[in-house]
Amino acid sequence: MNAGAGTDPLAAVPADTPDLAEMAASLMRARQTILPKRLLAPGPDRREMESILDAASTAPDHGRLLPWRFIVVPQAARGELGDAFAAALIERDPAATPGQVSQAREKAQRAPFLMLVVVDGGSGDPAIDCEERIVSAGCAVQNVLLMATALGYGSALTSGKALKSAPLRTLFKLEEGEHALCFVSIGTVQAGQRPRVRPSPLNYVTCLAGDAGPAPDGAADFPFTG
Repeated sequence: MNAGAGTDPLAAVPADTPDLAEMAASLMRARQTILPKRLLAPGPDRREMESILDAASTAPDHGRLLPWRFIVVPQAARGELGDAFAAALIERDPAATPGQVSQAREKAQRAPFLMLVVVDGGSGDPAIDCEERIVSAGCAVQNVLLMATALGYGSALTSGKALKSAPLRTLFKLEEGEHALCFVSIGTVQAGQRPRVRPSPLNYVTCLAGDAGPAPDGAADFPFTG
């Protein structure tokens, strides 16, 4: 959403704040996916979790629908989630071995903090389609991951076929039109891993064919001119 005319979105930032662009770039570069089995206790405390979850509120939200929500899975409910994972596996593969069922159940016990991200694809303005709502949810989740990183925690997104299963939808009481998008896991990193090579903008940015005009100063090697 655009700021109002004459509004400076950074006006409330103290004058002695370090270079915000470099801070943001450093934080984004520091974030990486850590497998949930490598995320151990301690997890974020109550105040840290409030900061992490509050970060989601700054995500773009066309029409102010709030088309997503988070469902936290406390330790006391991990057994029920494990049962849902096991039932979902058996539902799609009746021949699953006891070992495979046990492995599916064990996934619910990983990471000290776990929550499900749910997208509402139907309520509110029907002109705002589900794809746009998912984009909003993705922005909210990225904000959560970045705040967790800033506080020194590792994080991961996980998905899978169980998200669409009847056992999981029943456990989380999802309504018609709601979609389980992914799980977010947060915890203390047990063992670091080598950062992956990030793609360059040249790998994912092109320019619409046609006369795009001169490239901005210093951008001769960037695909502004098609």
